[in-house]
Amino acid sequence: MKILVIGAAPRSLINFRGALLEKIVERGHEVAASASGEVPIVTATLKDMGIRYHPIRLERAGMNPIKDIKTLLDMIRMIYRLEPDIVLSYTIKPVIYGGLSAPLCGVKAYYSLISGLGYIFTESRSLRKYFLGSMIRMLYRLSLKRSRKVFFQNPDDQALFLRKGLVQSTQAVLIKGSGVDIGHYGISPLPDEPVFLMIARLLADKGVREYVEAADKVKKRLPQTRFLLVGGLDPNPNAIRESELKKWQEAGIIEYLGYLDDVRHAIQMCRCYVLPSYYREGLPRSVLEAMSMGRPVITTDAAGCRETVILTREGQRQREQGDGVMRGENGYLVRTRDVVALANAMLQILEEPAMAKSMAIRGREIAEEIFDVHKVNKVLLKEMGLL
Repeated sequence: MKILVIGAAPRSLINFRGALLEKIVERGHEVAASASGEVPIVTATLKDMGIRYHPIRLERAGMNPIKDIKTLLDMIRMIYRLEPDIVLSYTIKPVIYGGLSAPLCGVKAYYSLISGLGYIFTESRSLRKYFLGSMIRMLYRLSLKRSRKVFFQNPDDQALFLRKGLVQSTQAVLIKGSGVDIGHYGISPLPDEPVFLMIARLLADKGVREYVEAADKVKKRLPQTRFLLVGGLDPNPNAIRESELKKWQEAGIIEYLGYLDDVRHAIQMCRCYVLPSYYREGLPRSVLEAMSMGRPVITTDAAGCRETVILTREGQRQREQGDGVMRGENGYLVRTRDVVALANAMLQILEEPAMAKSMAIRGREIAEEIFDVHKVNKVLLKEMGLL
């Protein structure tokens, strides 16, 4: 069969869907991939995998109606020309415009993957966000109507879409995120140095400011502690400004490593990985990568993030009591936007090295048992009738 996979960012086709694309090709299907614009290394890598890349005009951020109409028309033309039997789309705009385009082009089977709800679905009293959210929910309802299956990466997103009537229960399938290649992200020894790491798009909702504020608190108590930050600046309206980033660097609070194609060396450098996000993640891949490499993690008790940490009985009791820090088998969950709780969790990692080591070991086990990319992809392939 002819299979078309549509995403937003070209690099995500390799970083997040590469193993899935390889598996589909291995099974003898003709595969094409599409995303916004063209990145030569992505096009070349896909070509080596036996996959043709088709760029389209698509802006991940913003809701410019003229540009989005051009995206829709580009997608219709591409799908009509390629005549795929199956289309799989992921991220907001590809899911919406793919879902509107595929039926018009006579596609036999359309599938959607909800990889997080993002900026528009985060809590806010903004009137603009309210209207944008209402419009996006309407577009989701229209585009997902003809989707055979809708894959969700966490139960909170699935419950929201069911509650709002955006999908039917017969469509919804829960998967364990994008999965992680446990061979590529191999376990490595914990360093002795007190180093924390955060990897994310530099958005406020990812918890970047909370990470920096907590880092400042920890450094006042333990000045030798280092805090690394990896990620690119973003056009999103809620992005961290470059001037703000420079201010943190000049104050000596963080060490900014920029955007990295390969984050493994950065993870090897840290004793603990931190993601204080309240962004409505699908299931954060960076946390899975850190777990796979044998790092304890600190993340938030928020949709998507909470799925990565298995709470101990003590942690469950702490959650019931409303504590800001909840102990897990492989790290900590902390209350969202709670800088004090985040700093306290970081201090516990540093002050209890034996516990941190046991969390690191357990994190790798959980990555192998639950989040192995091949196990996740097997569910996707089965549901799409490609096994």
